[in-house]
Amino acid sequence: MANKVTLTQFLIEQQRGLPDASGTFTLLLSNILTACKEISHIVNRGDLIGALGSAESENVQGEVQKKLDIITNDIMIRALNWTGQLAGMASEEEDQIIPIPGQYPKGKYLVLFDPLDGSSNIDINMTVGTIFSILRSREGIDAELADFLQKGTEQVCAGFVLYGPSTMMVLTTGHGVNGFTLDQDVGEFILTHRNMTIPEETKEFAINMSNQRFWEPAVQRYVTECVQGTDGPRQKDFNMRWIASMVAEVYRILTRGGVFMYPYDYRDPSKPGRLRLMYEANPMAFIVEQAGGACSTGRQRIMDIKPEGLHQRVPVVLGAKKEVERIVDYHLQG
Repeated sequence: MANKVTLTQFLIEQQRGLPDASGTFTLLLSNILTACKEISHIVNRGDLIGALGSAESENVQGEVQKKLDIITNDIMIRALNWTGQLAGMASEEEDQIIPIPGQYPKGKYLVLFDPLDGSSNIDINMTVGTIFSILRSREGIDAELADFLQKGTEQVCAGFVLYGPSTMMVLTTGHGVNGFTLDQDVGEFILTHRNMTIPEETKEFAINMSNQRFWEPAVQRYVTECVQGTDGPRQKDFNMRWIASMVAEVYRILTRGGVFMYPYDYRDPSKPGRLRLMYEANPMAFIVEQAGGACSTGRQRIMDIKPEGLHQRVPVVLGAKKEVERIVDYHLQG
């Protein structure tokens, strides 16, 4: 551990520069870390403990749940509901907000989380993760739905934990983005990726091509230009990636650049997008912008959207700033 900065040390050192800091926020993050370490352990054991496969149930979005969706959701709730730092929680897997049990004190923060992003990949042993967002609340009282419906610009902190070949946490508190790798031998997250930044330009894009026939003209134009490579107006070749795990897509963009798109499509007019504003788009937008990138619906900055409900969906275009600006420009041109 010599000369290695742990996440706990990193947070405490940041806290010292804030005269009004009480340590409550650091404790909250510590409890989130504890939950993610437990999730990492269970994900890594997989079928050895019978954790893989379908739970034969659906979540509030009507999606078939994996066993690990339910297990990880329970882990997050159990790790956070007693701590005294929260006024309430919300999960992608739960229909309503999750109240703090009456026997525990109420804190000044709210946590929203996707306990296992990319869970459709879990049975084929591909990367999954946990996404979380922290907001301020009215201290000492039970949170109500309206307390959660804050713009992304109001986030105190956002992060995600990646369960892959190594377990990593990527975190922002509004002062840049840093990455921490879990040292399994000592049980600590160690600072390994300081001040992560996204290059403004890229030669890589990620999108689900199977939906191409449903895209708007702006996205059709952008992807066509990328595929044309050196023979097209971009005059350079692009690589295409698609993992179907947002945590993996964003981590790749943070480490080597790129653009990720889950745009609006015409399949279901009742759904203006596929990704959840509160659990996926907002926390990832906060991280991406803090790393020098951009995040948009194609027409509007993600973090400027005033939420209308806990499970609101939005289109998402994020990554290299110049590429996102190009895609937005194509949308505005009609």
